[in-house]
Amino acid sequence: MTWTQVYDPFNNPWLSTAVAALPVIVLLGAIAVFEIKAHWAAILGLGAALAVAVFGFGMPVKLAGLSAAYGAAFGVLPIGWLVLNIIFLYQLTNEKGEFEVLQRSISSLSDDRRLQLLFIAFSLGAFFEGAAGFGTPVAVTAAMLIGLGFSPLAASGLSLIANTAPVAYGALGTPVIALAAVTGLDLHALSGMIGRQLPFFSLIVPFWLIWAFVGFRKMIEVWPAILVAGVSFAVPQYLVSNFHGPWLVDVIAAISSMICLWAFLQVWQPKRVLKEMPERFRKTQKEEEHEHQADKTSAGAVARAWMPWIVLSLFVFAWGTPQVKAWLDGIWIGRFPVEGLHNLILKAPPVVAKLTPEGAVYAFNILSAAGTGIFLSALVSGFLLGYTPLGLIRVFGKTLALVRYSLLTIACMLALGFVTKYSGTDATLGLAMAKTGVFYPFFGAIIGWLGVALTGSDTSSNVLFGGLQKISAQQLGLNPVLMAAANSSGGVMGKMIDAQSIVVASTATKWYGHEGTILRFVFFHSLALAVLVGFLVLGQAYLWPLSLLVH
Repeated sequence: MTWTQVYDPFNNPWLSTAVAALPVIVLLGAIAVFEIKAHWAAILGLGAALAVAVFGFGMPVKLAGLSAAYGAAFGVLPIGWLVLNIIFLYQLTNEKGEFEVLQRSISSLSDDRRLQLLFIAFSLGAFFEGAAGFGTPVAVTAAMLIGLGFSPLAASGLSLIANTAPVAYGALGTPVIALAAVTGLDLHALSGMIGRQLPFFSLIVPFWLIWAFVGFRKMIEVWPAILVAGVSFAVPQYLVSNFHGPWLVDVIAAISSMICLWAFLQVWQPKRVLKEMPERFRKTQKEEEHEHQADKTSAGAVARAWMPWIVLSLFVFAWGTPQVKAWLDGIWIGRFPVEGLHNLILKAPPVVAKLTPEGAVYAFNILSAAGTGIFLSALVSGFLLGYTPLGLIRVFGKTLALVRYSLLTIACMLALGFVTKYSGTDATLGLAMAKTGVFYPFFGAIIGWLGVALTGSDTSSNVLFGGLQKISAQQLGLNPVLMAAANSSGGVMGKMIDAQSIVVASTATKWYGHEGTILRFVFFHSLALAVLVGFLVLGQAYLWPLSLLVH
């Protein structure tokens, strides 16, 4: 027996919208106001979503429960499986001391602090964002910068600023994949649209990063290197996102940026090398000891330290190609219609032109899942690093314990998003947001920024607000792909001020209790960049030649 969604159950648009917004308010309030841990906040938000769906919008209990289970399953595979295995690989390298060698090898590129920051925080950080996301790049790059003598504030705040433009394609395109799942829009169309927005900011952010570090004049002294890093990232970001898909965008763009910047620094160095830290970023510990250690690092040790990440790149590249995915899915893939949910919920006008059933088919693609490729790369790297099978099992178990709450958070966040989708509460919010009229493209990007700022994840923001963006765009006669993409592109600028990322940064730098200081340092940068995204999307919606980027 089918159930038809109702978008104004109280016969009062304002009251219905307020009730529909309760799960989002509970989730964001728990994180931002009451500073409740992310997994508990996600559980509370999910509980509120279920209560609103059942008691407020009349959704049958069985349908509500199955939609939550479906979302949680999607959160575990493919998303949670990917996060688990990238942290597994990181733990393998960290226990053997290879990560520290990797860190020291990077410092040998240049004695100039600006160039070290550019390579680590922007280029290398983008690689970790592309491979793992979910806080990994900030943790890794902040720890590296601390080891190179950067102060905790510099290491934390600057890593957060750098970790923006790559976020939409983080974790092998997970935010875009989740956005396509909750909106029903074409995955490649979304990937391409985001790829016609973010390359502008891939050029801006490296300049912005160095400006925030040393000021405008000292930033200009190294502009050729900054331009190389930005262009060599932005061009592949556009090409891969538009002509391949979301999976390998950051990985390929980051590798391009690292190689091009490394090659450029072999033939160019600034006339005035900046070895000293700016006064406000100065660290008390001496840096000479670290530099002495870097001189002792042999070429063989450096190659060994880079080896796991090269292996990871090869596996990630293979698993991200459509041909390999199709071959692995051809071996086996489980497609399971969710019994009792599939095609039993009907979307209704004015959200759609006629009653339309919502499908619910779970794809258990364990062979072709990106996390499986990362898992195999971790096993290969582990054996090459000298681990025994028992040693690998021990580290994997340790990793599982380490990320258990993150996995729970991801599952609950996706469950919440799927409940709002199948209950129609996202449609109610979308119908309300459509009333912002011609300015909606600007505010659509700001909605994405707020979503990431308060949930800590572009994926979570896309799940929460992707349906809202699509419905609002349809009501206003805008391109739904443009507005769904704007949610993700605007969201990346909120990444630097979300509580989760700030806690990760303070933990990685061992600067506990200074989260407020970090937030104050990055807030202006976050808001200013989000506003720029909003204006870009507004221009895409209405102004030539930016409107050409929509097609």
